[in-house]
Amino acid sequence: MQESDDDQRLPHHKNPPEYVSLDHLADLGVLYWRLDPNKHENDPELNKIRQDRGYSYMDLLDLCPEKVENYEEKLKNFYTEHIHADEEIRYCLEGSGYFDVRDKGDRWIRILIKGGDLIVLPAGIYHRFTLDASNYIKLMRLFVGEPVWTPFNRPQEDHPARKDYIKGITYKVGLAMEACMTTCLLIL
Repeated sequence: MQESDDDQRLPHHKNPPEYVSLDHLADLGVLYWRLDPNKHENDPELNKIRQDRGYSYMDLLDLCPEKVENYEEKLKNFYTEHIHADEEIRYCLEGSGYFDVRDKGDRWIRILIKGGDLIVLPAGIYHRFTLDASNYIKLMRLFVGEPVWTPFNRPQEDHPARKDYIKGITYKVGLAMEACMTTCLLIL
């Protein structure tokens, strides 16, 4: 991703663009599925993911200037680099936006999400979110148990979730999750 002070909603491509694979994202703990957003209310594949990963709570969120009070301020807060103590799970039903995640070299990778993209960011990964220039996205938020969305702004190197995340990507313990994707991802 090209570092820039320009509008955060712009693509910020490097010149020439650099793309990363789903395998590269999986090495960072980021998981991805491509689903049919028109079937989100009764999708067997989504239900299986939810059951397998323990996502028992779900709600829907429309983000756009017309529906969110103090929209610009909220967007600025989402774009502040942070971690969470739990996974961040978002399923895009309509519209589009960007999740930026840090790679192992502390560079930004910009991930475009649009209708049908389900993304899971691991606990402890530095990230931020913004809408794109369309200023609209409808998301399904998934949680294990009751919803908790507490951002811990960088630096958080001593936070237990951050320590566990670093340990996990350093030693690669555990089974890899299978995920598929039909779109390219861009290093910013």
